Amino acid sequence: MARGRRIRARLRWSNLYTFGCLRPNISEEVPHPLQGPGYSRTVYCNQPQVHERRSLFYCKNNISTTKYNAIMFFPKALFEQFRRVANIYFLLAACLSASPISPFSALSMIAPLVFVVGLSMAKEALEDSRRFLQDVKVNRRKASLHRGNGVFGLRSWQKIMVGDIVKVEKDQFFPADLLLLSSSYEDGICYVETMNLDGETNLKLKRSLEATLSLDNDGAFKDFTGTIRCEDPNPNLYTFVGNFEYDRQVYPLDPGHILLRDSKLRNTEYVYGVVIFTGHDSKVMQNSTKSPSKRSTIEKKMDHIIYTLFTVLILISFISSIGFVVKTKYQAPDWWYLRPDDIEYQYDPRKIGLAGMSHLITALILYGYLIPISLYVSIEIVKVLQATFINQDLQMYDEDTGTPAEARTSNLNEELGQVDTILSDKTGTLTCNQMDFLKCSIAGTSYGVRSSEVELAAAKQMASDLDEEDSDLSNFPMQKKGNAPWENVRRDEEIELETVVTSKGGEDQRPSIKGFGFADSRLMDGNWSKDPNAAVILLFFRILAVCHTAIPELNEESDSCTYEAESPDEGAFLVAAREFGFEFYRRTQSTVVVRERLSASGQVVEREYKILNLLEFTSKRKRMSVIVRDEEGNIILLCKGADSIIFDRLSKNGKKYLDATSRHLNEYGEVGLRTLALAYRNLDEQEYSDWNDEFQKAKTTVGPVRDAMLEKVSDSMERELILVGATAVEDKLQKGVPQCIDKLAQAGLKIWVLTGDKMETAINIGFSCSLLRQGMKQICISTANSDSVINDGKEVIKDNILTQITNASQLMKLEKDPHAAFALIIDGKTLTYALEDDVKHQFLALAVECASVICCRVSPKQKALVTRLVKEGTGKTTLAIGDGANDVGMIQEADIGVGISGVEGMQAVMASDFSIAQFRFLERLLVVHGHWCYKRIAQMICYFFYKNIAFGLTIFYFEAFAGFSGQSVYDDWYMILFNVVLTSLPVISLGVFEQDVPSEVCLQFPALYQQGPKNLFFDWYRILGWMGNDCRHGCCWYHNVHLHHLGCQLPDCLNNEPFYMDTTPLCVGQHSQLVPLSLIIWHAFSSIFQDCIPNIG
Repeated sequence: MARGRRIRARLRWSNLYTFGCLRPNISEEVPHPLQGPGYSRTVYCNQPQVHERRSLFYCKNNISTTKYNAIMFFPKALFEQFRRVANIYFLLAACLSASPISPFSALSMIAPLVFVVGLSMAKEALEDSRRFLQDVKVNRRKASLHRGNGVFGLRSWQKIMVGDIVKVEKDQFFPADLLLLSSSYEDGICYVETMNLDGETNLKLKRSLEATLSLDNDGAFKDFTGTIRCEDPNPNLYTFVGNFEYDRQVYPLDPGHILLRDSKLRNTEYVYGVVIFTGHDSKVMQNSTKSPSKRSTIEKKMDHIIYTLFTVLILISFISSIGFVVKTKYQAPDWWYLRPDDIEYQYDPRKIGLAGMSHLITALILYGYLIPISLYVSIEIVKVLQATFINQDLQMYDEDTGTPAEARTSNLNEELGQVDTILSDKTGTLTCNQMDFLKCSIAGTSYGVRSSEVELAAAKQMASDLDEEDSDLSNFPMQKKGNAPWENVRRDEEIELETVVTSKGGEDQRPSIKGFGFADSRLMDGNWSKDPNAAVILLFFRILAVCHTAIPELNEESDSCTYEAESPDEGAFLVAAREFGFEFYRRTQSTVVVRERLSASGQVVEREYKILNLLEFTSKRKRMSVIVRDEEGNIILLCKGADSIIFDRLSKNGKKYLDATSRHLNEYGEVGLRTLALAYRNLDEQEYSDWNDEFQKAKTTVGPVRDAMLEKVSDSMERELILVGATAVEDKLQKGVPQCIDKLAQAGLKIWVLTGDKMETAINIGFSCSLLRQGMKQICISTANSDSVINDGKEVIKDNILTQITNASQLMKLEKDPHAAFALIIDGKTLTYALEDDVKHQFLALAVECASVICCRVSPKQKALVTRLVKEGTGKTTLAIGDGANDVGMIQEADIGVGISGVEGMQAVMASDFSIAQFRFLERLLVVHGHWCYKRIAQMICYFFYKNIAFGLTIFYFEAFAGFSGQSVYDDWYMILFNVVLTSLPVISLGVFEQDVPSEVCLQFPALYQQGPKNLFFDWYRILGWMGNDCRHGCCWYHNVHLHHLGCQLPDCLNNEPFYMDTTPLCVGQHSQLVPLSLIIWHAFSSIFQDCIPNIG
């Protein structure tokens, strides 16, 4: 349609509701008044000099997503570093080191702080530089811009200004928010992909005002001018209010006229547009909020350990100061060799208060090595290296899509090993989100003989149960002959099993047609035309082929179409219609063309249906309708939607097939299929004309009541329907999902599935993916029916729900089997009440006792609320996993968010902390990497504190021996390099490479994962145990060395000769595998130091 030529016929597309407002006559224009705050923006199109003259200083089109800039980097980065309590302490100690009361030189205190803080700032700069380079790449993209006199030329995005005219070509991104003026289609439409905005891969249709259709070439803009008055910048992607003043007329604007920045032009050769919002004023940048700051449980506890060490530091400093005061006041006057007649104020017994305060400050600096200065930077290095291992794990690489696992943040590595509850989306996460048309019900008859994956899983389970039964019965020595009743039952089960598993005339061999898994000779190859209900079947196929918003893409080589549909379900319907002989072939703005094969002879007839109105699908409406005029002039409303919605809108004579269709829908739901009901309504000319007048009036309304008016008018038309049948499509499970869920359950993880499917479908999907298992007792909580929800008061319904929760809790308490497992299933309506403040705690108490929880018919907001309830109510680590834009709230709310890079776009991945290509990779991410990272970080931190406390306490012990004089037993250079160089590599090696068990053992024995949720390696018992060892080992090592030197080096000590302690044990501790590395580093430095430094001095 758009291959190098214009469409000749002017198409009247203005009547389509889904594509925007009515195109009224000039006299009928009702522009928005645009007064008051929020509507102050004025754009002068193609008039840059007017913007300059009127001082309209709108922001430039360059963007910046960096955390820092060149001016603010140092102050802001320093602020970030000194938000850490330990760094503040070392900063104060470094400042005091320049005073006479410091036991160390200024260099020895300042150098480690500068090194550690500088290294952390360098890491921040490196990460931010990557964002900066990405911004530069985007800002330097080229766009075709009107330079005047009808001439267009390339200019970088960052130089585009408000009011400029831009030409965008096929498969290019829009550089700013534009008002569409014209396109390569003569009726001014274009197709837009908004995956970067909302995560949806389906194409959206936009259209220009009819008044600007003539601006279809470069030269047409030579004298073009106009004025746009519209709303101020805001983050609402789906709303826009404004007026366009052009050629002495005023035209109202709506979202259907706007092309948003970062969306892409598809299936259209080119468009022209005028820039409305630039840079950070554009809607996509208005929506670019920072991800919530998340900290791991270990990191939070580490702060408490730091506070504990500060308490210990202050305590021993007070002890030291008290000892100093006692020594100075009562013993120092007798020490003649200290020259008490000429003594400094900090040792003056006559000013004991000042001397004591001076010594307290000295002691706080002296014992500061209890606090590990390089802890934070070492942990950051370790986490970055751990994240690299996750990114490069080939076991989590998806060969089909070429997508590896990605740790989008390294702050939460160890949190992966402490997850208690997983909250998962279903569609696209557990399933492939690739629908196969499998069964259908038409005129009360069910068609489709193939089995779904749920049926096959149930059949395998039944076969397993029968084998176990045979094994149990073979243990009985005596069996009666004849046909016992249980034998008849078993024979019936075997017959049913054979029906499910075996092929039926070869029809169970699935064809290699994507989206179509149907097999039934009664409908295929035109055989449906011989059916007594052929007229109803014909209408069913036409609804599939006409009632949609998809866009066909013709393959000229094969002369067949592929479809860009709004949902995988809709794409499956169109593929099914094509295979049945009703191929949706071409769409214009006002017509749909279908190639129909009405008989087995294969003769194809093209039929054109004129689209009069299209009432689009929304999650609130749960249905869509299209009003068409066929070639015979009949006006028909075709409708498809959720069965609960459609059945309530049937006329009295439209319920002929209701009972049979309802039965079939229940059967389809029980085997895990997604269902929709199809209906129609015949309209006469007068009825349609009267309704259309009301509809057009509602469409031209501008203001907050517009949507409500449109919904009311649409609802009045979608009544008195006649039921035709129902569809059933299968969303296949992803590869390895049942095995993954089974392993996660063995690891002790609780799994919640939050889905929009109805309860029957969700339950059966639960069985197929091992979320629900045979023998697991189900607890279903729901409101009785829709009528009770309407008739009963809110309090009555809540009381009913509370009663169900209480009864279920009692049932679980009375259960005698200690190994019994329970599953909780709740629907969205009930969940609305269960999440209220006076019910949610009872609901959560019940849910956490269940092994599995399934929440059905939930909205995106409810997903986030459930996640928050579990996270805050249990106080344990939660992980949310999803693949679509509707999962973003849940992912950001959870302690850990995992995004799956599926077919619903990258919105979930962009909001996540970790991303994987398939759900099955979650097993390795948690059970292997999570277990390793948790244990590595926990042991590394304990080891870090161990070596520092033991090292610091030797100074304290020496102080007691040296009369609390404030002198250090070590040389300053030892103190500088102890943490930063001499003992850093062994600790980092432990955090990066430690493996208590190989990955194969982790996967074979998933129960090992429970070490993390139970926090066995970083609880206070373990931490205090390490600290107790510090005190004991520090005391032993100091006194051993001290006694050795007293026995052998006493003359040297009296002659004030320096001596050096071998502190290798202090940096080795209990990890013998690090002894060689530590010995090499420490002794190499000691040798160099003892040989060189005295000579230099």
